[in-house]
Amino acid sequence: MAGELNITVVGNISADPELKQTPSGIAYVNLSVASTPRTYDRGSGEWKDGETMWIRCTVWREVAENVQRSLTKGTRVIVTGKLKPVNVYQANSGETRASLEIEVEEIGPSLRYATASLTRRTRDGQGAVEGNPWGTQPQTPSTPANDAWSNPGTNSGFATNDETPF
Repeated sequence: MAGELNITVVGNISADPELKQTPSGIAYVNLSVASTPRTYDRGSGEWKDGETMWIRCTVWREVAENVQRSLTKGTRVIVTGKLKPVNVYQANSGETRASLEIEVEEIGPSLRYATASLTRRTRDGQGAVEGNPWGTQPQTPSTPANDAWSNPGTNSGFATNDETPF
């Protein structure tokens, strides 16, 4: 949709994702991603942590199921999605707070400090085809067509000489 703000955030998941369902049966996961900026202080020669930003993320349908199966608390992730309007609320302490929320389109582990092993799900939501992590059937070569265009220089119903049909 035009006018939506898409953003990408890199941070750590604050709790294990818990799969839930709407009353109509649609799967979703709510999770928080903590992102803390770091800057280098030339004066002291040290890295300084900035203020941690907490972003609420909502993941829907099959992606939510994949998140629940694949990601855990503390996992560094890359999240891309639509930024929702800021939610302003009153904290228990009486101070006014605001929260950022993203409706997740894509999410995955960051490979900066870790490795990952992938298993592609089939369209029906089941596991991968055995021996093939991408879930596709091996391609079998088709039999060549018996015509002059696929087999130039062969006798395919044309004159018996060795000329191509064009």
